Amino acid sequence: MTAPHTTAASLVQSVDWLAITPVVLPAAVALVVLVADLFVPQRRKPLLGWLSVAGLAAATATLIPLRAGDRATFCLATDPGACSYTADHFALVIQFLVLAGALVTALLSVTAVRDARMPAGEYWFLLLSSAAGAALLPASRDLATLIVALEVASLPAFALVGMRRGDRLSSEAALKFFLSSVTATAVSLMGVSFVYAATGSLHLTQVADRLEDVPGQLDTLAMAGVALTLVGFAFKTAAVPFHFWVPDTYVGAPLPIAGYLSVIGKAVGFTGLILVTVIAFPAYSDVWGPALAVLAALTMTLGNSAAVRQHADRPNSAVRLLAWSSVGQAGYLLVPIAAAAYSGRDQIGSTVAYALMYGAVNLGAFAVAALVARTKPQNRISDYRGLYAQRPAAALALAFFLLCLAGLPPGLIGLFAKVTVFRSAVDAGLGWLAVVMAVNVVIALYYYLRWTALLFRAPQAPAEGVRTKAPWPVSVAIAVTAVVAVVLSGAPQLVLRFASGSLFPL
Repeated sequence: MTAPHTTAASLVQSVDWLAITPVVLPAAVALVVLVADLFVPQRRKPLLGWLSVAGLAAATATLIPLRAGDRATFCLATDPGACSYTADHFALVIQFLVLAGALVTALLSVTAVRDARMPAGEYWFLLLSSAAGAALLPASRDLATLIVALEVASLPAFALVGMRRGDRLSSEAALKFFLSSVTATAVSLMGVSFVYAATGSLHLTQVADRLEDVPGQLDTLAMAGVALTLVGFAFKTAAVPFHFWVPDTYVGAPLPIAGYLSVIGKAVGFTGLILVTVIAFPAYSDVWGPALAVLAALTMTLGNSAAVRQHADRPNSAVRLLAWSSVGQAGYLLVPIAAAAYSGRDQIGSTVAYALMYGAVNLGAFAVAALVARTKPQNRISDYRGLYAQRPAAALALAFFLLCLAGLPPGLIGLFAKVTVFRSAVDAGLGWLAVVMAVNVVIALYYYLRWTALLFRAPQAPAEGVRTKAPWPVSVAIAVTAVVAVVLSGAPQLVLRFASGSLFPL
């Protein structure tokens, strides 16, 4: 008589609340902000921003007690090894990138929300919600949770892009972003349904085991599911030819959100791509490996070629250059994932190390762009001529960020990160891809150095009026990202150590 009760009891799971705190905390603060917005008077709306900053800082701090990377929750009673949420080292590193990046974005947004008169409650609720979804994704270990996390991270971003009311560019950018993302989600869901039909499971580890021995009549279905799932995530990573939404979206979005999409949005796409390839679909590495290698070559080539063609006097050319640069950087990030198909999942650490470097310096570049845009809202590259004479600290910071992206001293972290990615291609036997990457690094040097040199040239005309003081939250964002970039250049092993070992439990 006790057997039924024993079986029922085994289905009741305990929740590891500490493991899921980095996701739950920003989500809870988002709800608090949404409710508080109903009662807080207009003059006190900035308090919602500072509450959001505090929530993101607290969420980042909760990663410290999880650093052992040995926690999991929401596991199957019949298979304790199949869990929906795993706080391993891979998840924790990406969660740190996401939450710290969202924190920098929040600092930049405090001033932007006030100056552009965007609705504070909605803005902060959407940003926190997106950050919560982005933090959930790297810990997701089943396809259903993965798709839900992807949409929770993406859906609020549509509204954030179009938050500037009455701005035609903002509305068009939001619409283009929405349509491309919805298409990507539909394709991914179709792929996931095919994979589920072929394997009978959604948990990544079980999917991997069952794809090793798929019945002959289901092999085509499984292969189609793998391909469609990868295509959906390729949209999120802005890989060519699924990149068309990036330049217009970055131009139309508020600059803090453009920076957010370039780092956190990209991290979300690459994290999902890593999880489905090296954990769920290793049995079909002969399919996705060559495909991702070709995508990497196309993405870095088109992104860098388009960035070179940006005219300095064209409106929004600075943001467009950063947008096309991010497409080119996405190509570099794809290289170790493609290499993992040939030489094992340990290559993924190179993508993680590069993403950490890229996240810090790219957010810093957008922070300086947000500062310059306060007095020169057309966001032209030519607006940065003589910046050193007007704002020496901001000019030096931007120069360092651009040198890191180019991979030139003193931005040593950019150089070492590129060497790590290059080595992953060589170790995997992808010599042709390493050659393509080397050529693209040389192409990128041109537009990065051209912008850097412009910062130190004499201004074409004397500055008019009194220079406005930089808002201190923007200054803090620039300073924090600059310090991180300098520290990583002085001690690159802090992130490069992730490239020398496995981030996933054996």
